[in-house]
Amino acid sequence: MNERHEDHEHQGGMKHHHHVADEHAHHNAPASGMIQGDKHHHMEHGHAGHDHSMHHRMMIQDFKRRFIVCLILTVPILLLSPMIQKGLGFSLQFSGSLYVLFALSTFVFFYGGWPFLKGLFQELGNKTPGMMTLIALAISVAYFYSAIVVFGVQGKIFFWELVTLIDIMLLGHFIEMKSVLGASRALDQLARLLPSEAHRVQADQITDVKISDLKPGDLILVKPGERFAADGLVAKGESFADESVLTGESRPVKKKPQDKVIAGAINGEGSLTVKIEKTGKDSYLSRIIELVNQAQTAKSKTQRLADRAAFWLTLIALTAGSVTLVVWLSLGSVFSFALERMVTVMVITCPHALGLAIPLVVAVSTALAARGGLLIRNRTAFENSRKITTVVFDKTGTLTEGRFGVSRIIPLKDYLTEEKILRYASALEQNSEHPIASSIVRRAREQGLEIPAAAEFKSIRGRGVEGRVQDEPVKVVSAAYLKENGIQVSREVQTDEAETQVFVLVGDQPAGMIGLADQIRPESYTAVRKLKSAGIKCMMLTGDNQKVAKSVAEKLGLDGYFAEVLPHEKLDKVKQLQAKGEFVAMTGDGVNDAPALAQADVGIAIGAGTDVAAETADIILVNSNPQDVSALILFGRATYRKMVQNLIWATGYNAFAIPLAAGVLYSVGVVISPAVGALLMSVSTVIVAVNARLLKVQSGR
Repeated sequence: MNERHEDHEHQGGMKHHHHVADEHAHHNAPASGMIQGDKHHHMEHGHAGHDHSMHHRMMIQDFKRRFIVCLILTVPILLLSPMIQKGLGFSLQFSGSLYVLFALSTFVFFYGGWPFLKGLFQELGNKTPGMMTLIALAISVAYFYSAIVVFGVQGKIFFWELVTLIDIMLLGHFIEMKSVLGASRALDQLARLLPSEAHRVQADQITDVKISDLKPGDLILVKPGERFAADGLVAKGESFADESVLTGESRPVKKKPQDKVIAGAINGEGSLTVKIEKTGKDSYLSRIIELVNQAQTAKSKTQRLADRAAFWLTLIALTAGSVTLVVWLSLGSVFSFALERMVTVMVITCPHALGLAIPLVVAVSTALAARGGLLIRNRTAFENSRKITTVVFDKTGTLTEGRFGVSRIIPLKDYLTEEKILRYASALEQNSEHPIASSIVRRAREQGLEIPAAAEFKSIRGRGVEGRVQDEPVKVVSAAYLKENGIQVSREVQTDEAETQVFVLVGDQPAGMIGLADQIRPESYTAVRKLKSAGIKCMMLTGDNQKVAKSVAEKLGLDGYFAEVLPHEKLDKVKQLQAKGEFVAMTGDGVNDAPALAQADVGIAIGAGTDVAAETADIILVNSNPQDVSALILFGRATYRKMVQNLIWATGYNAFAIPLAAGVLYSVGVVISPAVGALLMSVSTVIVAVNARLLKVQSGR
C-alpha cells in the first residue's frame, strides 16, 4: 500500500514538472517558474496539452534560430583560426585578426551558449547538477582559456572547437525536442477532438454558439458526420456514433433516445438532438486529458532511478574530466591538449540520453494507452503491472454480460422443435417487462423468428404468464409452479442449477424448457487464454452461488474462484492472495468492488462502471472488455522493456565513450575531438527518443 500512496504524494509535489518535454529538453532541473505559471493557466482552461505545446514549439523555434545564427558565424571563425589555417595550408593574417576572432567567438559563446549557461544556474540553484552544468562548464573552460591566450598567455586557441561544439549541442537539442514534441502531441490530438461550436436548439430556433457557452440542460443538434460538443443523452433521433478514438471500441455504437453520448465522438448518418449533461472540465474527454496529463508528469520509481543515475553521472563526468586533465599533465603533455581531453570527457558524458530514457517512454505509453481505451491514473501501478502473478476478475458485468440470456432450449415432446417453443414463449413474453421475458424475446428476434400475437394474456402471480397463442392455451411458468401443481418433468432437464429455468406448457402439458443464465462474454475466453499463456493465474470473485460460479469457472478454464462473497469480503480475498505472495491485479466495475480495487497491487476499473470504482482504481479500462486486461498487462511489460533498453543503451554508451574521450587509445592514434564527442552524445539521445516512439499497444483483441 505504501508504494501506491507515495506516488500520489509525488503527484502533488510534481505539478511544476509540467511535461516531460520541458523538463528534460531544457535540463534536468525542475522546470522554471514560467512553466509553473503555465500549468495553473491550463488547469483553468482545461486544455492542458494545448498551451503547453505552444510554449514547447516556441522553445524549438528559439533553438533553431540560435543554431542558424551560430552556424553562419562559424564560417569566419573557422577561417580566422590559426589551427585551421595551418591544417589547410593558407594564411589569413591581418593586424587585429585575433581580436576579430575573439569578438565573433564571444558572441557565439554568449548567444549560442545562453540556454546552457542559464541551465547551469538553475541546476546549481536546485542542487541538481546535470546535463546543463556539464555543457556550460565545458564551453566556459574552452572559452575563458582561449580568451587569456588571445591576450598574451602562451597556449592554444580553442575558439573553433568551442563554436562547433555549441553548434552541435544546439542542433542536438533541436532534434531531440522535436522528437519529444511528437510524444506529447497525443494530448493536443485529444484536445482537438472537440468542435469549436455547437448548434443550440431553443424553441425551434437553432443558433450556433461557442462550446464554452453551453450549459447542462441545453439541447444541441448534432448533424451527420459532426463531432459531439458535450456529454449528454440523446433526446431525439437515432444514429450510430464512432467512439473509437475515445474508448478504443472499434464498432460504431447505436444511439437512440436516452442513450449516452460523449464529447469528441463522431456522429454517423442520422441527426440527433442531445440534452447536455456535462460540459467543459467535467466532460469525459477533459477528464481523460487531465488523467493523461497527470500520468505523464507523475514520477514513477523507474523515473526516479534514472534521475538519480543522471545526477551521479554528472558527478562522474566532473571527476573523470578533472582526473583526465591531471593525468595528461602528469604524463608531460601540453596544457592545451590535456584541457581538450577534459572538455571532451565532460561533453560526451552528458547524461542526456539517460535523462530522456524513461520520460519519453512514459509520455508515449500514457498517450498510446489512452487512445487504446486504457487510462493510467497511477504510473507506478502501471509499471508494476509487469509483476502481476494473479488477476482477480469480478464476475458479473466483467467476465459476464451482467444480463440474462437464453442458454439452452429443450423440447419435451418429440414433435416440437426449439424454434416452436421459443415462438410460443416469446408470444406471451412480449407483453412483459421482466428481465427473463425480455431475454426470451431478444433471442427470438436474434433468430429472426416471427412472433405470433397472444390473446387473453394474463399474469399468474409470481409464477409466470398465460394466454392463447395460435388458438392453443399456452403458459410460461417457473419450476415452483410445476411443483405446486404436481406436474412431472423428466429428471435430466433439471440438472444444471447454474441457470434459471422456465417451462412452456401447452394445454397444461409440459412442452419445453428454456434455460437462462448470465451470459459469459465471448471476449472473456480470449482474455483468460492470453493471460494464462503469459503465465498469469486467473481467479474469479462473485456474490453468486457456488453452482453458478463453478459453471462459469469451468467454462472459462479459470485457476480458481470465490463464490457467495459479500461486498466487504472481496477485500479480504485479495489480502489472502497477497499473503500467499501473489502480486494481485483486481478488476471490477461496481461500487462494491472499490475497497478491493484499492487493496490490490494494481486496481483496474472496468468499463462504464461507477465513478466510485474509477476513483479507487489505478487504471481505468474504458470498455467493459476483459481482453483489455490482458492487453494492459502485456503493454505494461512492453513499456518496461523499452525503459530498460533505453537505460542500458544510455549507460552502456557512456561506459564505452568516456575512456575514448579521455584518450585511452591515444597511443594508437584514436582520439575524439570535443565536436565529435558532442555529435556522439546527440546521436545517442536521438536513438533513445526513436526507440521510445517504437512502442505499440498490443491489442488484447
